[in-house]
Amino acid sequence: MLDIDMAMSPNPAATFPDFSHLPHVVIIGGGFGGIAVAKGLANKEVRVTIIDKHNFHTFLPLLYQVATAMLEPAEVAYPIRTIFGKAKNVGFRHATVREVDHVRNVVMLEGGAEITFDHLVVATGATASYFGIPGASKFAMPLYSLADARKLRNRLLSSLEEADALADTAPTSLNFVVVGGGPTGVETSGALSELIRTVIHRDGLRIDPSRVRVLLVDMAPRLLTPFPEKASAYAAKELESMGVEIEFGRSVVEVEERAIRFADGERLRVAAVIWAAGVTASGTLAHEVQASPGPGGRVRVMTDLRLVESENVWAVGDAAAVPLDDTTFCPQLAPVAMQSGRHCAANVLLSLKGEPTKPFKYRNKGIMATIGRHAAVAKLPGGTIIKGTSGWLAWLSLHLFYLVGFRNRLRVMINWTWRYFDWPSGPRLIVADAETAE
Repeated sequence: MLDIDMAMSPNPAATFPDFSHLPHVVIIGGGFGGIAVAKGLANKEVRVTIIDKHNFHTFLPLLYQVATAMLEPAEVAYPIRTIFGKAKNVGFRHATVREVDHVRNVVMLEGGAEITFDHLVVATGATASYFGIPGASKFAMPLYSLADARKLRNRLLSSLEEADALADTAPTSLNFVVVGGGPTGVETSGALSELIRTVIHRDGLRIDPSRVRVLLVDMAPRLLTPFPEKASAYAAKELESMGVEIEFGRSVVEVEERAIRFADGERLRVAAVIWAAGVTASGTLAHEVQASPGPGGRVRVMTDLRLVESENVWAVGDAAAVPLDDTTFCPQLAPVAMQSGRHCAANVLLSLKGEPTKPFKYRNKGIMATIGRHAAVAKLPGGTIIKGTSGWLAWLSLHLFYLVGFRNRLRVMINWTWRYFDWPSGPRLIVADAETAE
């Protein structure tokens, strides 16, 4: 139990615990990794401050469902302060970190404020990797934040409305290109195909379905390369049955405002280019916190998740190049972030006690991807593949289990159940401020 000294606030009706005498652990980032660290330190003999530019935690695996009008933004986000409402030693600072001073043990924020720390955890996640392709960072649309999802939903629905408005005078073709054949690309292209069919049928849009294309392109020879070939073939077959066109071995060389260019010389007019081609830590704080960053801009850490050449700075999740063995690193996946976050919290506590830390060992619990409302593929740790409705139910159960907040779980479960049997109006809203949201 914590030894809490109660200090009176200026408001005599309220009291606040004083943790200033405890070691201060600062966590930069409120994603899967940062939240896992904070949960491991909750109600322990430490003072914790989470810093994030958003005041909510986002369940990233379901962003594509927000983008394709299957879920509301609030159903995949949860206030960080609410998550730790019962952990009085965990605080939150709504701010953007500008720099870390390792000499003074200070985190410097935009605006000039400073926060001192005894231990620092970098959990800043990753961002879209555009591989230096001209125009991709400016015109392609990634899916790595709630604002990204809302912006993409605006673009998709607006494009369909514009096509409907021109139906009588100048019927137009719409091309939606998804770049990347990993789980995000597969899930997004399938959901987008369903959205288009639903909007045309249920909302009465005067659009010829044959004039709307969803094109999934990838440099790889097959989809879902971490999966066995039979799972990739199943995913391709399901997507094609939904009307998604799949093209392998295609290299994007430029993205324009309303067009995409391929290495073979084709220039295709598009309504949107959805970027699901990979992630990087370059351009994030993780890339700047160390003199010599690791692969993909990630922080180089030792086996205990402490930064190389540091005694009190740690990194977890997508921001960290976590050693898997002597030659490879852990994948940038949510399970890695959560497991490394919990392990980091335990090691911080050991370090504060002056005890030896323990090496992190990633436990592969499998991977999965959903394809539509009734199909998914899952690869279990032993190599067993589950597909079809069984895989879809496994996917639903896992995502509901990890979704933060009982109300969010209940709402998402109700929406998924309803949409399985029918496809109601749903949140197909064009929100004007989404284009300028950060």
